[in-house]
Amino acid sequence: MGQGSWNGKTRPGSWGKGHGMSQAKHNDGGMEKDTEGFKQLNVWQKAYELTLDIYKITAAFPKNETYGLTSQLRRAAASVPANIAEGYERNHRKEYVQFLYVAKGSLGEVETFLLLASDLKYLSKDEFIAVDEKRIVTARLLKGLVKSLT
Repeated sequence: MGQGSWNGKTRPGSWGKGHGMSQAKHNDGGMEKDTEGFKQLNVWQKAYELTLDIYKITAAFPKNETYGLTSQLRRAAASVPANIAEGYERNHRKEYVQFLYVAKGSLGEVETFLLLASDLKYLSKDEFIAVDEKRIVTARLLKGLVKSLT
């Protein structure tokens, strides 16, 4: 199975062999689940790193954007790993996939807000390229996980 793919027999937290993640498991009422949970997912790790980077770069945004673009960008970014985690903790694949689609939508928001920040000159070209590359990597991983579950 692919990275983070769901074997369809138990809850989404039960991952098949060959996923390149922690094999540490515990028994959860007859359903096996990685003890690291969603944190062992590469896509969650990348989304979390992206969120941290966005918090750092938005700290330098103008103060008049505190409740505008800064807040919107931070909330959209934080929504990505949060929805991956919430979906992972759900009991059914269909729910998991739905939360992954929400995370995908949030990445679209992040892209839009990053473009705005760049066009408004709140980000240098180098800052934009670095953070957008992380967004692209996260989007590719997320797309792959959704594909492996559907």
